[in-house]
Amino acid sequence: MTSTFPSISISTERLVLRAFDEDDVTALSAMMNDEQIAAWTDVPQPFTEEGARTWIEEDAPAERAAGRGLDLAVTEFLTQRLVGIIQLRHTDWHVRSTELSYVVAPWARGEGYASEAALATARWLFREQKFERIELRTAADNTASQQVAQKIGCISEGVLRNACIAHARAEDGTWTDVRTDFIVWSLLPEDLEGGAGELADRTGYTSFSDWN
Repeated sequence: MTSTFPSISISTERLVLRAFDEDDVTALSAMMNDEQIAAWTDVPQPFTEEGARTWIEEDAPAERAAGRGLDLAVTEFLTQRLVGIIQLRHTDWHVRSTELSYVVAPWARGEGYASEAALATARWLFREQKFERIELRTAADNTASQQVAQKIGCISEGVLRNACIAHARAEDGTWTDVRTDFIVWSLLPEDLEGGAGELADRTGYTSFSDWN
């Protein structure tokens, strides 16, 4: 079995998950400067178009080539507009496990896009890549992210105390670090056999010969 992720396009009823390309630079930069994304991620602020281009052209391909992870642009099927990101990190090819995270553009929230994209990715990982475990970590106060984990069928395994650094606006407008806990969730292949798997069964995927 390969120790790197293949080129992949995953489709659902409303979404297409694909590799990032140069056309995504402006939309990615605007999305990652959102206040909620800045609060719950370690994305540099401000996130410039130059930073977005470097991430798309250098950082994301390097993660995939090294077998450490995968970055997928989540786009609307009808409009092709960028609605979010699915990211795989800390991949262990021996154990067949990876950590999944997601962000959604502010204008696209409340539509169920994060759970739809995450569940489609999980189905692909379990059925095509033969993974045995997907892990999610959500900040203790990030209830929206926790709701996504619950919706796709994840099981809460416990708390990593004081393991997360979130961010808050200081009085002068700058960002300051805030310590909080991580809630750890897991998703196993058998977890998709219940109701959460019904959405995943309506997805499809297509492999391409070259990521770029």
